[in-house]
Amino acid sequence: MRPGALARLKERGFFAQCTDEEALGELLDRQQVTFYVGVDPTGSSLHAGHLVPLYAMAHLLEFGHQAMVVVGGGTARIGDPSGKIEMRRLVGVEEVAENARSIGSQIERFLRRGAASACVAGSGGASARGEAADGESVPFALVDNAEWLANLNYIEFLREIGRHFSVNRMLSFETYKMRLETGLSFIEFNYQLLQSYDFLRLFQTRNCQLQIGGDDQWGNIVAGADLIRRVEGSEARAYGLTFPLVTRSDGKKMGKTEKGALFLEPSLISPYDFFQYWRNVADDDVRKFLLMYTFLPLDVVDDLTRQGGAALNAAKERLALEVTTLVHGEAEAQAAYAAARALFQSGGAGAPGGPGGADLPGEEMPLGDLAEGIGVLELFVRAGLASSRGEARRLVQQGGAVINDTKVGDVEARVDASWARENDQGEEELLLRAGKKRYFRFRLVS
Repeated sequence: MRPGALARLKERGFFAQCTDEEALGELLDRQQVTFYVGVDPTGSSLHAGHLVPLYAMAHLLEFGHQAMVVVGGGTARIGDPSGKIEMRRLVGVEEVAENARSIGSQIERFLRRGAASACVAGSGGASARGEAADGESVPFALVDNAEWLANLNYIEFLREIGRHFSVNRMLSFETYKMRLETGLSFIEFNYQLLQSYDFLRLFQTRNCQLQIGGDDQWGNIVAGADLIRRVEGSEARAYGLTFPLVTRSDGKKMGKTEKGALFLEPSLISPYDFFQYWRNVADDDVRKFLLMYTFLPLDVVDDLTRQGGAALNAAKERLALEVTTLVHGEAEAQAAYAAARALFQSGGAGAPGGPGGADLPGEEMPLGDLAEGIGVLELFVRAGLASSRGEARRLVQQGGAVINDTKVGDVEARVDASWARENDQGEEELLLRAGKKRYFRFRLVS
């Protein structure tokens, strides 16, 4: 007998706090429930941290519940203080609208690919592949809260909504307590009222009874459920559920890379680099990430992680393949997998000419750029394998800088056309490696 919806979320790690766990569990098992998650469109791309509520959403969809994603086209003009030590940059209306469109497309692609996979999470079967068929509707609604927030009458809003909020209670929530130490602007102080109003409007117009989100949203979610009770009466039932804020075993924030956040947009982080992030997670994180970031059944996760040490490499590859497939599609995931395998098996030699080689991160370089030679430090900075000449210098001095399988030991070395090699496809190239796992390829063109 498969577990209920709430039990599914708990067994896979999507549970931190709930306003009424027993009542919500019974409701989810008894009837279809409309729920929503909010997404902040202050950037053009989601990142790995945003995946957690999307996976939870897919699990709830599999149990027949109805999902809504509320893109904060209205609230993004204010800025959510949750989890921030300083005020967010205020974003223009046009930029918010463009970001909302981009994020909506990313969410739809993820849910299309995840729709078939989520249904096997508790079945014991193999992970499903592919995505919903062309023309098949994705079972979620995308809503922009600017629809009801942008033209609010401030006086009426304060009279009808603001009167239900206690400043003392708002300041008791961790979000505001933390910000009081560094300064909380009045515009940010309004954010909780607006997010609570979102929940009220969705409850009134779409019978939305549940809001889900990261645990840093707990205060906002509780305030929204309380506002519904105050406005609609004590019999009104609305619930909140939060997930743990995912961190790595070393205590660092999940999804942070040397280049910044692990974005879902391929123009910001290549599918290959995205794959490699998951392939190289710490051993202590593998099981947790398999449960949260894939739809693999529990018994499959158990089999993959039963043995430690080198045996975990297969589990890491499976994790990377599953997540990359859901975010970038199967073709890109398989190409990244093939490239990673080729590099691992050959230690880098000949890899770009082998399977998936063309999918390594890289760019074209005019041969003329090498006419007088390029300093090795400048070259590694240009490739993004070092953030500064100082970092590149340390990389060379520590023996971690490699060009076409030749370790570079001289920080004053200049790289010219004589360093190039021809790959199996007849292309001239420079394959740079930093450490054991980070690669970049310059394709030399006339």
